[in-house]
Amino acid sequence: MSTVSTPWTYSGPVAGPTPGDGAVTLVEGQTFCLSGRSGDIGDEPAHGLFALDTRVLSRWELRIDGQRLEPLAVSVASPFEATFVGRGHPWPDQADAELVVFRHRNLHDGMRERIVVRNYGLEPCRVVVELTCDADFADLFEVKEGREPRPGPRRIETGDHHLTITTAASAGRSIGTSVGFADGAGSDAGRVTWAFTLAPRQAHELSVDVQVRLGDLDVPPAARPEAPGDGSLPAERLESWLARAPEIETDSPELRDAFAQATRDLGALRIFPPEGPDLPVIAAGAPWFMALFGRDSLITAWMSLLVTPELATGVLATLARFQGTDVDPATEEEPGKILHEVRFGSPATLPGGRGHIYYGSIDATPLFVMLLGELVRWGLAGELLAELLPHADAALGWIDTHGDRDGDGYVEYQRATSRGLANQGWKDSGDAIRFADGRLARTPVALCEVQGYVYAAYLARADIARAVGDGTAEATYRERARRLKEAFNRDFWLPDRGWFALGLDADKRPIDSLASNMGHCLWTGIVDDDKAAAVARHLAGPELNSGWGVRTLAASMPAYNPVSYHRGSVWPHDTALSAAGLMRYGFVAEAHRLIDGLLGVAGATGGRLPELFAGFARDELPTPVAYPTSCSPQAWAAAAPLLIARTLLRLDPDVPQNRLRVAPALPPDVGRLRLDGVRVAGRRLTIEAAGGRCEVAGAGPLEVETGRPGGAAGG
Repeated sequence: MSTVSTPWTYSGPVAGPTPGDGAVTLVEGQTFCLSGRSGDIGDEPAHGLFALDTRVLSRWELRIDGQRLEPLAVSVASPFEATFVGRGHPWPDQADAELVVFRHRNLHDGMRERIVVRNYGLEPCRVVVELTCDADFADLFEVKEGREPRPGPRRIETGDHHLTITTAASAGRSIGTSVGFADGAGSDAGRVTWAFTLAPRQAHELSVDVQVRLGDLDVPPAARPEAPGDGSLPAERLESWLARAPEIETDSPELRDAFAQATRDLGALRIFPPEGPDLPVIAAGAPWFMALFGRDSLITAWMSLLVTPELATGVLATLARFQGTDVDPATEEEPGKILHEVRFGSPATLPGGRGHIYYGSIDATPLFVMLLGELVRWGLAGELLAELLPHADAALGWIDTHGDRDGDGYVEYQRATSRGLANQGWKDSGDAIRFADGRLARTPVALCEVQGYVYAAYLARADIARAVGDGTAEATYRERARRLKEAFNRDFWLPDRGWFALGLDADKRPIDSLASNMGHCLWTGIVDDDKAAAVARHLAGPELNSGWGVRTLAASMPAYNPVSYHRGSVWPHDTALSAAGLMRYGFVAEAHRLIDGLLGVAGATGGRLPELFAGFARDELPTPVAYPTSCSPQAWAAAAPLLIARTLLRLDPDVPQNRLRVAPALPPDVGRLRLDGVRVAGRRLTIEAAGGRCEVAGAGPLEVETGRPGGAAGG
């Protein structure tokens, strides 16, 4: 999910600068805040309050009697609110400070902060509170890429109850940040001051309100209710989301906590596109990717079907609205192509220098068709399916034409300009696609997992055709899938090595490194049965499996680096998809091995899986090692525990065929797994598995089958 701004030439993903040890991230829609543990903003270059990809506060520093606070604790009550506890400095001849400060921060329509100063001393005291604030209005990408912001001329105005900082943005729009405060405060250039006396045990409360305007846009854009009766406050929206999510019961505290945290994080990462359907989409991750990414949102929505179909519906409807119609090398738009990234209402410029939409992704387009087919299996029908089906057919048209650049039957990528993404699969860093000897592959490149996505897209379109009674289209796409699978297993398989090539390079040579991508091939079902066992051994073996999850590149490869972005790190979504693929082919023990690793990571990180972490072996280090700029929360990492639960249940709905397959395969550490409220075809199901038995309640007319699932890539 990498992106850059002009005029820089892309050479690899820019995951963002390190926010600093103990940095606190709060997020609400397309507004997020990065601060230190004291609550102050500005100690690190990455700190700030950001709205619609603009830093609207670059400094927010609290002083008591001229001194910075000593941080004591941080309590994050929800993704959008936190309390920072700190204390002042000791008075002369005293060992301990007597003043304790509580900063209650909440993101909603900007940012609100309540500052409570309490005197724990034995004597009254005079207190001076100073809040210094500034806004450099830096573009998100300037901050994310570590470039020096280029601030324009700013003006600071003060009034009786407010302090306003304004500037003219590069597009000529006036943008501003207003800091409002109650009576009793004084203000001058960038500073608000309060002075008061506190008796012993007395507390004094101050309130500050930050509001933002970017040109004609109030920030954040007005949130639309999710459903009748939902509130518009962040807490109310999150509560409504959680109330509709399934409840989990299990003997595994790691799975229980990870599932619950995943549900909360996905609720926090939802954004409502302006002028779009009244359904949310999912942002890729905080802090740097609070925008809609095609690939990320499609995979996340798929993994999240166990919790809600609304994300999948909203993602498909929004991506369909922006589907390519023209050929534009600058943005890499092509007819039928699904976008890589869109930033709503942002002045930021994406790769290619052409505004807020960029199409440089090779896999989002087949994933779009895959997700629509899967959503039909979960019960989508009627008017919405009729609206989306032409977009799926346009996507398949892109696969046949622009996607298959040379007519060899495979979809490959090559950026259209020097400013685009060099690699356009999910491993989009510039150094990710290498041969076994370490050489970089030359584009155009046909990635192995992308061919799997295309195969699954053909089968998805065939399933849709069957559901709507179009036998001719069904036969056509099943035959296309058959031919692609046959060619893939011939051209990508490396019999002397026992694994699938990472891809084919510009000369159609197999890129022979041992990498995790072939786990996605199991997930989509493109692997022939006679080759699956060898793939399973590698995915679960010590070269790829670190014990915490599947390495992106095997430790035996010369280019392996455990703390790189895509050359040996572990990504939870990658591991979860591989586990689903292993379970699909019946390799239960190997799937359990990968799931055990991810649940171990969840147990070590409080239930929240990171975007990625280092590939060091579990028997080498007893704790997972963080990757410095990993997003948290991040969408498809958050969704990984949901796919794990589905994989363990081996749940495969097929509503058009009136079937619900479920064949649980639980490891001993999980023991019992019950999900109450899984939505299939408008019904809320309860699924419970324990001790070799399985019960499903609420399925209605659906025929429940308890055999090995097949036909879908979900588990």
